[in-house]
Amino acid sequence: MSDSRAESDFTGLPDAASRLEQLRSEIERIDREIVALIARRVEIARAVGATKKQAGLATLDPAREAAVVRHAGELAREAGLEDEDVRYIFWHLIGLSRRAQSGAA
Repeated sequence: MSDSRAESDFTGLPDAASRLEQLRSEIERIDREIVALIARRVEIARAVGATKKQAGLATLDPAREAAVVRHAGELAREAGLEDEDVRYIFWHLIGLSRRAQSGAA
């Protein structure tokens, strides 16, 4: 069933249409929160980069990155999510953090 077909099935059901709208609004609110958290994570990564630079440390820390992704996978499993999917997202977040630490983001 296509999305347009699925949505048209709700036209005769005011309660279902209202519930669908509420659920979509909740998803949009969560999306805003996710983006705000990503922005905060990048902000902190910039501070980490500055601290590393000040201490003469390398920006890239593959062991730390792997540990973060591994931990995210564990958290995903605990939450009933596919750990592989969450690890994929975290590798992207780490990429954002790397660029922020290097001053490119």
